[in-house]
Amino acid sequence: QVQLVESGGGLVQAGGSLRLSCAASGSIFSINAMGWYRQAPGKQRELVAAITSGGSTNYADSVKGRFTISRDNAKNTVYLQMNSLKPEDTAVYYCNADVYSDFYNEYLEVWGQGTLVTVSS
Repeated sequence: QVQLVESGGGLVQAGGSLRLSCAASGSIFSINAMGWYRQAPGKQRELVAAITSGGSTNYADSVKGRFTISRDNAKNTVYLQMNSLKPEDTAVYYCNADVYSDFYNEYLEVWGQGTLVTVSS
């Protein structure tokens, strides 16, 4: 099995910062892309940021300049540094990874359990 464990969510005031972490564990041979999604109340899940194994990044327009995604390949961990948070950033944030499992010998799309980020005004 492969698991993604997220941490770092919480309550923060507008303008504040949080850093989310997501560590993959299990029968992992390699991880291609990793990303962060979020789902706000009453809205569909959306991609926030993604990063390839080589470090190329993509961001939603709404977070460009404020959020930074990074990864530590040695630790199979992806981070999301969130600065200048706004109330509209409030959502459950989910980690996602494309993992090649050396147990199943195939690629798996794995999701974290989600971590709640609440930004108060």
